[in-house]
Amino acid sequence: MKKLTEREEELMEILWDNGPLFVREIIERMPEPKPHFNTVSTFVRLLEGKGYVRHEKFGGTYRYEAAVTREAYSHSTLREVVDRYFGSSIKASVSALFNNEKLSDDEIRELVEMVIKQRKDQ
Repeated sequence: MKKLTEREEELMEILWDNGPLFVREIIERMPEPKPHFNTVSTFVRLLEGKGYVRHEKFGGTYRYEAAVTREAYSHSTLREVVDRYFGSSIKASVSALFNNEKLSDDEIRELVEMVIKQRKDQ
């Protein structure tokens, strides 16, 4: 997946949280100061070009929806971070998290149990 800009991620969050929307509805959900209609429309079309958004035509306008799930995007982004900063090593990335976060023994046990359960479910 192509990396998204901060503004593109903001628009995707709105689509993920609210389902299919027209551009004016996207703008309504954006914080102040609201961007211009044409600006948001351009960003949505860029997202569509990247494969993140698809549209449905309604008369002379379009309603947009996410074509990629939040989970798929987050997994892709995490994979990119692991590859780029940790030499593709899951072990190195998890180790960095453990070293930087002060996890309790209970939290560590929960994480180990989650990994074991996931392995059994595969």
